[in-house]
Formats: sequence, structure tokens, C-alpha cells
Amino acid sequence: MSVVLGVGGGIAAYKVAYLLRLFTEAGHNVNVIPTEASTRFVGVATWEALSGNPVTNNVFEGVEKVNHVRLGHEADLIVVAPATADLLSRAAAGQADDLLTTTLLMARGPVLFAPAMHSEMWGHAATAANVATLRSRGITVLEPAVGRLTGVDSGPGRLPEPEQIFAAALELMASAGTAERTELAGRTVTITAGGTREPLDPVRFLGNRSSGKQGVALATAALQAGARVRLIAAHMDVPAPEGVELVTVETALELREAALAAAAGSDAIIMAAAVADFRPARLSASKIKKQDDVADPVITLVRTPDILAELVRERESTGRRQVIVGFAAETGDEQSDVLGYARAKLERKGCDLLVVNQVGANRIFGADDTEVVILDRRGTEPVTAEGSKTDVAAAVVGLVGAALTAL
Repeated sequence: MSVVLGVGGGIAAYKVAYLLRLFTEAGHNVNVIPTEASTRFVGVATWEALSGNPVTNNVFEGVEKVNHVRLGHEADLIVVAPATADLLSRAAAGQADDLLTTTLLMARGPVLFAPAMHSEMWGHAATAANVATLRSRGITVLEPAVGRLTGVDSGPGRLPEPEQIFAAALELMASAGTAERTELAGRTVTITAGGTREPLDPVRFLGNRSSGKQGVALATAALQAGARVRLIAAHMDVPAPEGVELVTVETALELREAALAAAAGSDAIIMAAAVADFRPARLSASKIKKQDDVADPVITLVRTPDILAELVRERESTGRRQVIVGFAAETGDEQSDVLGYARAKLERKGCDLLVVNQVGANRIFGADDTEVVILDRRGTEPVTAEGSKTDVAAAVVGLVGAALTAL
């Protein structure tokens, strides 16, 4: 699918580089048209490197191709971010004084503006009138986010996060009938993310170092592939992406209940959460005190349910056509290496795919980059995926789609 990404002259332009990456990693061909002012914030070389296409904002470059006509006609979608007050004004007035505004006038497909400006500018009567004019023409203008702006000010006017803009773009394309079909289009995918916390007393808990980043990346990738996504979130250091059906849990028992409830209506289940293997046998009703005249407390642990194995058993007993993916955060020892333990886990659990990573001090948890090996129950050659957690999520979701197609 062909996307035109217009970049306005605001400091939030730096965030649009990530939005571009979301489009390209989803397989879309993106032509970036920055305004002249925006190149003071992010240079043309950045857009060319990330998009793989030549970039210009000059109507007199490539005249023989009549770029403003070609780009406007060929684009399945035009997204403008950040849409400054000036850009909204020029678009509403129908000005055509650079490549972006001329392309907007030639647009045949849906158009989406993601505004970003100071609160007073967003609230000004002129901006409100321009937004109303654009919306009356069938153009989608998102509401800006509320939060920290440039400098010390806060309020409405912040650029929505790239994931939110991307999700809105997917919804717009779907409603316009321009979204490409993938193996996950129309499917329901349940994903668990984050780390469970098992309470010891009203203050303390047993937890783990999971940040939830990989689970969120998986949810975003599944959304990009056209799936309906249920995200069962334990403790996470990152927000859930827009567009998911969010269920929040704390403990392994709560996660089990939510996963089993969601399984009945899911085409695929990806168990990316770091679920505690043990929990305290006894929950103290009051804070456990540290006292010099009292012996150190002894904490007895009991096993938590094996949720992954239970999901597999339930699938087999009901005959569901469903793909189940497990995750294994492993360390090697003198008995076996990481893959040895992972293969044994895959055999024991019975899931279709097992995503394996090696963990340890300063490895994997909380990092933005990772490396995994994906094992298939059918015994096919293991797949190695590395790079950002977004890259790894795309690889996992692609294999899930292929597995669903093979059912």
C-alpha cells in the first residue's frame, strides 16, 4: 500500500521518524513530504534513509513526473504529522504553495491530520474553525494529546504517540476499504504481557524484571496485521498501545483466569508475560516486621498453575483450531544449555511455537533490543530473530499468521 507522510514544522517532528518505521515495517511504501520548516528539526537524509525513497518538498524537482499529481493520486492514505496550526490553516484554505499542500489537494484516498501545537494555538477560534472545515470535508483530524509541551507548559496540544496515530491510520484505511489483507486480518489474538506480582504482605511482593515491552510490541504488530487484539497486562513499564482490548491483572492466578476466559474466543494466544512460577503459601494481613528479638521469617512457596499447558489441554479437549505460543526466558547450567532446556519445555507444554531468550544480569529484561530463537513443535528449523523488540514481534506475528493459515 502507498502512503504519503507529510511532516509539519514542529519540534514533534522527531517522533514521526518512529511513525514512519511503523508503516515501513508493516510493509507499506512510504513517500515522505516534509515542509521546508520541518527540515530544521529533522533533515531530509533521515527521511530518505528510513523510507528508502527520495525525499523533496520542492514542486520544481522531478517536474517531469508531476509529483504533486502522481503522489496525490497514487496514495492510498495521506498522514500529516505533526499538523501545525499553520498547516491546518493552509489545508483548510486550499493553499497550494509547496509539494505537501499541492499533494493534499490532489488526494483521492483518506487523509489524516495529527495536530501538535501549543495549547493556546489549539484552542484559538481560528484553529477550531480550520479543524471544523477540514472535518466537514471528510478529513480525519485527531484530537491532540494532553501532556508536557515544549518548555515548562502542559496541556492539550501534544502530538499523539506514534502507535496511536498508526492505529488510527489502520482504522481509517479499513473503513475506506484500502487496508491490505494479511493472515491475521479479522482474527482475534490474545497476548499476555508484563510480570506478575505475588503479594507477601500489604507492602511486599515477589516479582520479576519483566518490562512488558515485548508484549506491547507483539500487540502493536498484531494490530498492524489487522487482528483484533486482547492484551492481558500484568505489571508493565510501558503503556498499552491504543486499539487493544485491555485486561489488567496482578497475580498469576488472575492472569490464569483472564487467559482461560479469553481463550474460547481467540484464534491465537501468545503467552509473553513473565508469570511467577511460585507464590507465597501465606499472605500476611499486616506488614511483616523486622524485629531484633524475633527470628528471621521463613517464607514457604507453592507452585503457581501451569497456564500454558492448561491452555493447550483445553484446546485439545475442545478441538479448537487455535495457535498457542509460549515464551521461555532461560539460563543454561552444567546440566544443559538454553536451547536444551527450551526444547524440553516445548515438548512438555505442547504449544505450537516457543520463543526462547537467554536471560541474566543486564540481559533482555527492560532492554529495547533482543535476540530470540523460535522453536516449532513440528520440528522445522529454528528461526532466529534479533534487533529491536518491534523487529522480533514482527517475526513472531508473521509465524503465527503462517501457522494459522496452515491449520
